[in-house]
Amino acid sequence: MPVLSDDKIETLKAKAKTIRQHIIKMLALAGSGHPGGSLSSVEILVSLYFHKLSHNPANPKWEDRDRFLMSKGHAAPVWYATLSEAGYFTQETLWTLRKLGSPLQGHPDMQKTPGVEMSSGSLGQGLSVANGIALSGKLDKKNYRVYVLLGDGESQEGQVWEAAMASAHYKLNNLCAILDYNGFQIDGPIEKVMSPLPLSEKWIAFGWNVINIDGHNFKEIIEALDKAEDVKNKPTIIIARTVKGKGVSFMENQYEWHGKAPTPQQAEIALKELS
Repeated sequence: MPVLSDDKIETLKAKAKTIRQHIIKMLALAGSGHPGGSLSSVEILVSLYFHKLSHNPANPKWEDRDRFLMSKGHAAPVWYATLSEAGYFTQETLWTLRKLGSPLQGHPDMQKTPGVEMSSGSLGQGLSVANGIALSGKLDKKNYRVYVLLGDGESQEGQVWEAAMASAHYKLNNLCAILDYNGFQIDGPIEKVMSPLPLSEKWIAFGWNVINIDGHNFKEIIEALDKAEDVKNKPTIIIARTVKGKGVSFMENQYEWHGKAPTPQQAEIALKELS
């Protein structure tokens, strides 16, 4: 496993700041999109793409690559910004978000965007697809791992729990789900809309190994990802407690910023905070 030094953590923090800046710029230029859940999951994607994943931007379809799937597809901006920083496409491409003909549509499209493993947008489907890819790896005796990012509001979807049963049934220890537990969805706090709590107890009851962490702490995220690799005969879910809109004061813990782009003036304020 790669060594996690203090210098490496500082490098990851700097990368996270850059990606947050990209997210704000992209959304302001597009005039639409989803900042809240993109900003909350930055450290998760940075930990994966710049420390954990075995992947090759020069060969996105490399057969032995680890797979990452974004089940909460509305958080595409954080994925696009991360893929760009990792070298899958140019930074200039980011400014075409949601434009006609752009490879970066409002939700990820695996036919158009290098590095995107799954087209997503309709919530609840990512874990099912991850199961298939993980099971395929087992059958083909491949060593790649499969990671899938879920939303906490998405956990209200019945398909998530059908998939969770299948993951445990097939003992998919090469599968690691990560739950972006920021506490809010488009209509308000998840507990008030349709509470999926208690999260840990539910996933344990469905046969999963559960790890709870601070989703903005690189040391905790990476230690959890490492521990997941050592689990035998069951899948792991990392429940990452995060802050909706993390890094921008007027967006933090405000569900109104789930799916609303900042104006140019608001973007200027946000970028100053992120500088």
